[in-house]
Amino acid sequence: MPRNIYDEDHEAFRDSVREFCQRVLLPRTEQMLQGKVIDRDLWLEAGKMGFLGLEIPEEYGGAGAEDYRFNAIGAEEWSRVNAAVSSCFGIHSDVCPPYIVDLGTQEQKQRWLPGMASGELICGIAMTEPGGGSDLAALRTTAVRDGDWAPGEEGDWILNGSKTFITNGYQADLVIVAARTDPSKGAKGITLFMVEAGMPGFTRGRKLDKVGQEESDTAELFFDNVRLSDAQRIGEEGRGFIAMMERLPQERVGAAVSNVAHAKQILTETIEYTKTRKAFGSAIGSFQHNKFKIAELVTAIEVAEAYVDDCIEAHTQGRLTAVDAAKAKWWSAQVQNDVLDECVQLHGGYGFMNEYRVARAWRDARVTKIWAGSNEIMKELIGRDLGL
Repeated sequence: MPRNIYDEDHEAFRDSVREFCQRVLLPRTEQMLQGKVIDRDLWLEAGKMGFLGLEIPEEYGGAGAEDYRFNAIGAEEWSRVNAAVSSCFGIHSDVCPPYIVDLGTQEQKQRWLPGMASGELICGIAMTEPGGGSDLAALRTTAVRDGDWAPGEEGDWILNGSKTFITNGYQADLVIVAARTDPSKGAKGITLFMVEAGMPGFTRGRKLDKVGQEESDTAELFFDNVRLSDAQRIGEEGRGFIAMMERLPQERVGAAVSNVAHAKQILTETIEYTKTRKAFGSAIGSFQHNKFKIAELVTAIEVAEAYVDDCIEAHTQGRLTAVDAAKAKWWSAQVQNDVLDECVQLHGGYGFMNEYRVARAWRDARVTKIWAGSNEIMKELIGRDLGL
């Protein structure tokens, strides 16, 4: 099925990203896997190519694309390398910049955005806590005013708490942290802060030992009396939860793009495998059961891709709803996992070997039903919208 949302400029950009992936990233995939990290020089190379600053205005060193379809193309092509590259680059370039671009002061934009665009400052966002999961309104990390302070004054903040499962967390130079600043106001008492590497009291735990996406440096973060000035606060005090809710649809549609693209790439490779792998004297793809199964998988991917493309176009035009983004996120995650499970089956015993991409992709995909809001939370949002 032809895709109708991209024009010649978008496809030219795709060619550039794909060439970069083939020239720079793909030759380093085993190194990334063994080191459990995307090395700094790869971030810098991506920054030089302008791939990390699509959401950042030109005056701050970015591309100023102002067209989400370019972001989506990036997510698709990173996913063709592996899911970890897509998640790490996506958090840095697609999820984090809007907080600073939309909510930051002129000084904050000048301070952080150029380095983010160049890849010199790697960014993460710290929402999830050890005991909270998807329940962002229940976070326990706190930021309290220090000393004698009166409204209108620029007092220091003292940050305490911990975060977990933070993508880019181990080597991040900047972390957007959600903290409770007024316990009496519930969700309206949450504020966002930018915490920088090297600040006294800010430490990181080990790289988390994950089932999949080992190339991403996911980590725990700890804040022990970290002193922050008001210049570290992102947006208005008490509007952090609202800011996150307003920007989660972009994170979720980005996750959906990656989910479909990742599954599509591995399915394409699997189809080629079934044409060459023989059993009982014939290519296994020619067996009627396998032929029917592959037909089902290709159809599932194209149908999911069509819906996600509609969401991309809607988001580009500023009309994507949180509910539609939730539908795209959970459905694409489910389809991806179903498709990749069948791809493993089609590979037989080889599909269970880590040396085969299909095995790693299968493991990498499982988390997508959990992160960016679990699939159960997505269904809850949809159900509420239906008045249930």
